[in-house]
Amino acid sequence: MKLGIGSYTYMWSIGFPGAVPENPLDAFGLLARAVELGVQVVQFGPNLPLSDLCDADLGRVLAQARQHGLQIELATRTLDFDHLRSQLSLAEKLECSTLRTVPESVSGDVLPLSSIEESLRAILPEVRRTPVRLTLENGRIPARRLAELLDRLNSDRIGITLDTVNSLAIPEGTECVAEALARWTCSLHLKDFVVMREWHMMGFRVEGRPAGKGQLNVPRLLELLKSTGECRSAILELWPPLQASLRETITLEHQWAEESVAYLRTLIKE
Repeated sequence: MKLGIGSYTYMWSIGFPGAVPENPLDAFGLLARAVELGVQVVQFGPNLPLSDLCDADLGRVLAQARQHGLQIELATRTLDFDHLRSQLSLAEKLECSTLRTVPESVSGDVLPLSSIEESLRAILPEVRRTPVRLTLENGRIPARRLAELLDRLNSDRIGITLDTVNSLAIPEGTECVAEALARWTCSLHLKDFVVMREWHMMGFRVEGRPAGKGQLNVPRLLELLKSTGECRSAILELWPPLQASLRETITLEHQWAEESVAYLRTLIKE
């Protein structure tokens, strides 16, 4: 398992509608951060899509990654056939081992399992033509149902990107999700977090923390995934809460990234 960062390690630094920094972090800046942190993998998600770059810039991204011994991973959304085929082609061009997608419609709706299975069976021949493994990220689909779907497909070319927080939206706890999906997990999105009861006692709030400083049992999770021998990368993701200003929030984000990588290096021996 190799340690990495991704575009969701630096959501505030990259920016999004309502929070746009003066100098947004770009693809080359993210690669530079990976070099500074000494990690081996960089995952580019939909908030920093490499498909928006021209061929010359894509060539520069690949050259920079090769120069520093970095493995690139891509992350996208939807199960649209033409979109996934295009992303697979891009992933192959960038020498990626993994393409992650979220099993939802183009409009963001949760798809029925039968539709997900149909889409995966349709794209599987395209996946097999590449060295890329396609992974589904857990979230709004119960983990056991996702595992049953992959059992039916029974392909070593389609797996899971396990996210440690997303399934709280259903809600499902991290431990039960990890246990259900571990045997299919090829990539990990490692987000630490705390769940806090509101002061008025009517409800809870979920907030990010640096790796090792929240409620996630990181050592236990990593041991579980190491036992399968299938998980190739652990990508740090962060949810820093908004501070008094965007600039302060970005500063905190960078601090958390450094602190988290230092902690994870004690557990992931590459």
